[in-house]
Amino acid sequence: MYKNILVPVDGSATAKRGLEEAMRIAKAGGGTVRLVHVVDELVMIDPEVPVYYQAMIESLRESGKATLAKAEAIVKAQGIPVQTLLLETMGMRAADLIVEQAAQWPADLIVMGTHGRRGLRRVVLGSDAELVIRHTTVPVLLLRSDAAQP
Repeated sequence: MYKNILVPVDGSATAKRGLEEAMRIAKAGGGTVRLVHVVDELVMIDPEVPVYYQAMIESLRESGKATLAKAEAIVKAQGIPVQTLLLETMGMRAADLIVEQAAQWPADLIVMGTHGRRGLRRVVLGSDAELVIRHTTVPVLLLRSDAAQP
C-alpha cells in the first residue's frame, strides 16, 4: 500500500479531483498526505505598467497558504494525517519541484489532477503532469476533473 502520498494543489477543480482520490487511497491504506503548492516568483511584468513586485509576490504566497489551508482542512476532516508545504521558485517549473519533493520526502505515490490538454493548447501552456511523469521514479496517478474536456 501507499503510505506517503504527495498531492500538488493549486485550488483548481483538477487539483481537487486529485486530492479526493488521494484521500481515498490514504484512508484505505492508513497513509499520510503531503500537500504541496508551488509559488512561481518569476512573474511576467509589463514594463509600461507600474507594479509593486514584492506586494505581488506576497499576494501569491498568501494565496498559496490559503489554498494549502483549505485543502488541509478537507484532509483533516477525513481523519487522515496531513502535512503541508509551500514551495517557491524563480522560474523553475512546478513539475521539477514536485519531482524533487517526491524524492526528498520520500513519496510512495504522486496523485495529481490534469487538465487533459491536447494539441496546441498543451504545447503552449505546457503540462506539469506530463513532466512529472517523465522525470519521477515515483508512481503517478493522474485524474482529470469532471470539467476537463476531451
